[in-house]
Amino acid sequence: MGEKLLMKGNEVIAEAALRAGCRHYFGYPITPQTEIAHYMAKRMPQVNGTFVQAESEVAAINMVYGAASAGVRVLTSSSSPGISLKQEGLSYMAGAELPAVVVNIVRCGPGLGGILPAQCDYFQTVKGGGHGDYKIYTLAPCSVQELYELTVDAFNISDRYRIVTMIMGDGILGQMMEAVEFRDEHEEKVIPYDKDWATTGTQMKRDKNVVTSIYINPEVLEKHNQKLQAKYATIAQEETRVEVFNCEEADIIVTAFGTVARIVKNVIKLAEKEGIKVGLIRPITLWPFPDAAFRQYSETAKAFLSVEMNAGQMVEDVRLAVNGKRPVYFYGRMGGMVPAQSEILNKIKEILAK
Repeated sequence: MGEKLLMKGNEVIAEAALRAGCRHYFGYPITPQTEIAHYMAKRMPQVNGTFVQAESEVAAINMVYGAASAGVRVLTSSSSPGISLKQEGLSYMAGAELPAVVVNIVRCGPGLGGILPAQCDYFQTVKGGGHGDYKIYTLAPCSVQELYELTVDAFNISDRYRIVTMIMGDGILGQMMEAVEFRDEHEEKVIPYDKDWATTGTQMKRDKNVVTSIYINPEVLEKHNQKLQAKYATIAQEETRVEVFNCEEADIIVTAFGTVARIVKNVIKLAEKEGIKVGLIRPITLWPFPDAAFRQYSETAKAFLSVEMNAGQMVEDVRLAVNGKRPVYFYGRMGGMVPAQSEILNKIKEILAK
């Protein structure tokens, strides 16, 4: 057993990154994720690491590009508008097949928005965000414990597939405090990878490595894109994660990710008291999306309901997965408003009454 501590979500992300071997952090402060930078500013000097508060988010992501090119484990973090500023760099990193972990503790928008929690960056992250055909492996934790577990996993997956991975949370998850159990050092699931592609210096023993995302010849660029798409297909097959809860005999299945999924679990208990059978499909990876779970239960459930803190974003992927076999409904709150248990239960009753 490891040590168990009461910690804030943002600080757990930072500690998890350190335990995963990350020794380089580049970022810029923005609420509600600034505690990640605060924690790194304190801890990096203690572990002989590098902390830089860059002059902007654009500068930070390009510093991440440089560190990743040298083969080190590197982290950056931000919230919604800051992630928008990083999009060009993220596309360049995808093109250059550079591994890194990016944290987005989502705040409400559009525009400057506010510091309250939201899930309105789903499209931005899952559908690309930047230019070109690329994907970001996106994990959506729903507890402080999962923030630890999935941050460690994010570094391993990033290195294994040479892909940018994202931890996507919200203002509630980043700011809340919960007990978290850190595994003993020998139990850490940190996997070392040989990065023979990195720009670490040749020592005159090998040909030089080149890290780039520019391919002028169209035939060469197409082959590179085909290589990327094949890699994404492998990731979708091997690394999709989902929690399926109480779905076997459910009349209606609610789907939600992150903080909202926790609310839905309480709704399931309330519904059960009224004789209503409700299940939950919680995507843990937003990309790759767990289509198979939705296909499976579209044979038994009467309907699906996607509950989100946005105007309706993940619901589009739910509809694609269900593929018309069952009706798919949506309920959402925006502007930093959080769906209440009573609101969700009333929506479930409304759907079943049709």
